[in-house]
Amino acid sequence: MADDWGWPHAGALGDPVVQTPTFDQLASEGILFEHAYVSSPSCTPSRNAVLTGQYHWRLGQGANLHSTLDVSIPVYPLLLEEAGYFVGRWRKCWGPGKLEPGGYIDTNPGGPKFDSFRDFIDQRPDDQPFCFWLGSSDPHRAYKLNSGKESGMNLDDIVVPDFYPNEEIIRSDIADYYFEVQRFDRDCGEAIELLREIGEIENTIIVMTGDHGMPFPRCKSNLYDMGVRVPLAIRWGEIKNPGREVRDFISFTDFAPTFLELAGVPLPEAMTGISLSPILKSKKDGWVTDYRQSVIFGKERHVPAQLAPSIAGYPCRSIRTEKWQYIYNFFPQRWPAGVSEGASHPMNNFPDCDGGPTKHYLMTLKDDPDYGKYYDWSFDQRPQEELYDMDNDPFQLVNLAGNPDYVEIRVELKDKLFQQLKDSEDPRVVGGGEEFDGYPYRAGYSLR
Repeated sequence: MADDWGWPHAGALGDPVVQTPTFDQLASEGILFEHAYVSSPSCTPSRNAVLTGQYHWRLGQGANLHSTLDVSIPVYPLLLEEAGYFVGRWRKCWGPGKLEPGGYIDTNPGGPKFDSFRDFIDQRPDDQPFCFWLGSSDPHRAYKLNSGKESGMNLDDIVVPDFYPNEEIIRSDIADYYFEVQRFDRDCGEAIELLREIGEIENTIIVMTGDHGMPFPRCKSNLYDMGVRVPLAIRWGEIKNPGREVRDFISFTDFAPTFLELAGVPLPEAMTGISLSPILKSKKDGWVTDYRQSVIFGKERHVPAQLAPSIAGYPCRSIRTEKWQYIYNFFPQRWPAGVSEGASHPMNNFPDCDGGPTKHYLMTLKDDPDYGKYYDWSFDQRPQEELYDMDNDPFQLVNLAGNPDYVEIRVELKDKLFQQLKDSEDPRVVGGGEEFDGYPYRAGYSLR
């Protein structure tokens, strides 16, 4: 699992610049998923959803960044450990946050820490089944300036999202992000080569993905595709017709029940995810099932980005189908990227958006008569409801929620979203959602 690696930045997904031979090979030898979505575009809740097999809004404090996770909530690595698996992790797994307040004292929801995957394999008892989390801090900011360009990337070939102006400073920033994506890809390649060396490659389920979109304005910490849609390839020796491309909608909550089912371990009733086993065992490509036509996701507090001393987040929920995306913003009077100055977070200026050349350039465009729209798309307030035609508006720039021609589809999607939120006991819908805004922010620095 990469840190901040989003759609569509892989060779197998058509990106013309970034080179991801490991991911591309996994896709060709397994399955490439076209519609994989995180539960939340924020590190801690996204990873919590993977570990628990539950939507992040069901996890109390675990719905927020820099939070904790209650030790009573089942997590798949420790369930596999109880079932006899040798379990371990390397680098970023759970977090960021503090586990002790949730009851984890001498354990970690990802299992014991190792110095590398090779160290883990060397310590593995003979023939014991294993479960390993290979984490990375790539491609999280900060970046070495111009590292992408200096590595030989052609900046003119970089595809700039339509919500940014096509300027060299932005293309170079994206290239620096690609540089770290490629480093993560190499780390994964070395681990997979080790699996081949020890003869376990065909007997191992390998999942390669990122925890949410890239750390740029309007991406990470946003419910648009560039924030919640991620690359996903799964390889397993028992996959039929390798090289399949699957269009079914996948949630990160689906990983835990998949691993447990295939390992023969009973699933906890609390898990809301649905096993991917039918897709992995199918021979079909394209649309494989008839019950994965949509996916839901959302966000609570990323960082305390509103006006000090508030520690409130920007709660929102969304449903995505092949044709449409509907977003509901619970408090449109708040600022999605945080306030322009005076925030509780020490970053101060739009702290819900990671700093970097792209952000700093966009901040200069506020009053530009030609480029001001780029500032607005990333930093301005948003209406309570958003509706986008994904066929004709893939970067989600034209909000149709207020268009009378689309009332029927807006109401239909809103009803479907809220019914699923109710069924999953989302506190923002069934009551108690205000607690998300008051949970402690467990970072290692002081707020304003």
